Amino acid sequence: MSRQIKLIWDFRGPASAKTAEHHEIHLKEYIAIEKLPLNITGFKIQGEMQAIAFMVVTDENMIQVRDALKPHRGELYEESNQ
Repeated sequence: MSRQIKLIWDFRGPASAKTAEHHEIHLKEYIAIEKLPLNITGFKIQGEMQAIAFMVVTDENMIQVRDALKPHRGELYEESNQ
């Protein structure tokens, strides 16, 4: 079984929550356009001035998505660390 990698985009400032929420829409659009076998995306508010958007990819898709969408960071994904 392939590893799952959580690619993360960080947003800061007073509009961070809305920006992260909107960014998730674009992540879903990318998955649909590229016909990728991925279905885990989301956003999380981490404080008043910080939020993230994320997409979970497999090892096989990681380089393609990383090069196209340029996430700020990544980490190994576990169901409980969404």
